[in-house]
Amino acid sequence: MAAELFKALQGHEVVVAAIVAFLVTAFMILTGRKGGQHVNPGIKKDQPKVVDSFTMKDIEDLMKKDKNGVVAICRCWRSKNFPLCDGSHTAFNKTCGDNVGPAVLKK
Repeated sequence: MAAELFKALQGHEVVVAAIVAFLVTAFMILTGRKGGQHVNPGIKKDQPKVVDSFTMKDIEDLMKKDKNGVVAICRCWRSKNFPLCDGSHTAFNKTCGDNVGPAVLKK
C-alpha cells in the first residue's frame, strides 16, 4: 500500500510538502499549548475531529480558479473560509505575537 501511495504522489511534491508543513505545525501547536487553551477556537466544534480532505483534482481545480495558480490552506484555525486561508492569521499573529501563516500550494 505504501508503494502505491508513493507512486500516486510522484510529481506532487508541493502538495506533499504542504501536508507535511501542516502536520508539523499542528504538532508544534498542540504540544506547546498551555492547559485549557484550544488551538481551534470554533470551527466544527460539534465534531469529535475536524478532517478536511482534498483530492488532487480538488486542489488542481482550486489552483485553476486563482490567477497565479495558488491555494492557501489555513493553519491558524481562524479563517472564515476554513480550510482555505482568508488572511485571518495576520490579526491573530498581531494579537498573540505568533507567526503562523498558511500552507501555500503552488502549481
